[in-house]
Amino acid sequence: MIRAVASDGLATITLDRPPLNVLTTAMMRRLASELDRAGGDPSVRVVRIDAAGKVFSAGVDVGEHMGDLLPPMMEALTELFAAFERIPKPVVAVVQGAALGGGLEVVLGCDLVVASERATFGQPEIKLGVFAPPATVLLPRRIGLGAASTLLLTGESIDAAEAKRLGLASVVLPAEGFDAAAEAWVGRLLALSGAALLHAKRALHAARDLPPQEAHLRLHDLYLTELMATSDAHEGLRAFVEKRPPGWKHR
Repeated sequence: MIRAVASDGLATITLDRPPLNVLTTAMMRRLASELDRAGGDPSVRVVRIDAAGKVFSAGVDVGEHMGDLLPPMMEALTELFAAFERIPKPVVAVVQGAALGGGLEVVLGCDLVVASERATFGQPEIKLGVFAPPATVLLPRRIGLGAASTLLLTGESIDAAEAKRLGLASVVLPAEGFDAAAEAWVGRLLALSGAALLHAKRALHAARDLPPQEAHLRLHDLYLTELMATSDAHEGLRAFVEKRPPGWKHR
């Protein structure tokens, strides 16, 4: 149900429960485990989350929202988003179809989103008489309170173009040739310094909840004491001055 493979700096985690890739408690636990594994693997620089078939994910199994199955499902959901918070490396969602409910929440756990022009995004939980806990936290941070309120309180979906306009999708690619184009887009990240990506993500998270002046001071310190302690920072600057391609060591 969850497939994972790592090669050439990229860890790919695939939701594989056709036709709708509905998430179970066991799948969410495995996904959290694979995120932790990729985060701790020094050979991995970028993580990609995609899905088999034409749908990214239609959400979490509704049956596991009821009765004795509900507490362990919520525990697994909490574990999953703790893993998204922990992973120090950039995580890219590659979305080729509908990402609904828990499927959109998985997308929201990622740093970047590559969407097919046929992708759709929505949180329909309100139509079932409930709300979406992770999305209620993450959607306002990603697209602002107003747009998030519309999605969460109406349960309606948006298309890829609207997701891009709102800042939910990083890029929208044509449906024809999408797999190759998405691979190339992720490849552009892999061509960057893994050390720089790690420190840039850390800086984003460090500054996220701080007042501006405190955030500036924190990032000033991170830049001087941690980023500039990497060999890649010096290599990148030297390569620019010397007008040559950098030779990254990813450290």
